[in-house]
Amino acid sequence: MIDVACQVLTNIENTPSSPSKRAKISSTPAISAAAISTLRVKKLTPEATLPKRGSERAAGYDLASAHDCTVPARGKAVVKTGLSIAIPAGTYARVAPRSGLAVKHFIDTGAGVVDEDYRGEVGVVLFNHSDVDFPVKKGDRIAQLILERIMTPEVEEVEDLDSTVRGAGGYGSTGVGS
Repeated sequence: MIDVACQVLTNIENTPSSPSKRAKISSTPAISAAAISTLRVKKLTPEATLPKRGSERAAGYDLASAHDCTVPARGKAVVKTGLSIAIPAGTYARVAPRSGLAVKHFIDTGAGVVDEDYRGEVGVVLFNHSDVDFPVKKGDRIAQLILERIMTPEVEEVEDLDSTVRGAGGYGSTGVGS
């Protein structure tokens, strides 16, 4: 039986994701601060907790679990929030880890993008990097939702790119001992 509150992920195959149907920013006028002053959220279950910022200057909104579940040791699970969110025009939401969960319990997040046009339930993929199961209780803050502006320019194939000082130097090329 699959626990829909916390879907443990075991043998995930590479499946293509659906294409984005997001409107192009280049074809819309500049987004004003007033246009993104409200985050519209629908509770899908009575157990859901509305996103809340931890402080006046916090970058993200805390996301909480709508149900009790367990993320298995060295495993991963999708934890349901019981929320559907209307992401403001010209932005997307990034699901980011909570630093306390990472430091104290070795819990990280994955698959963290919520597109502007997505209206389904927001789930949080949690990775448990520890050797013990991690219990999640209803109402536990499991991740943070950070709104970021997005640009979606048209893709243009070119023969050459502008050269830069860095060039094609990748992984570690600008670090110590490079």
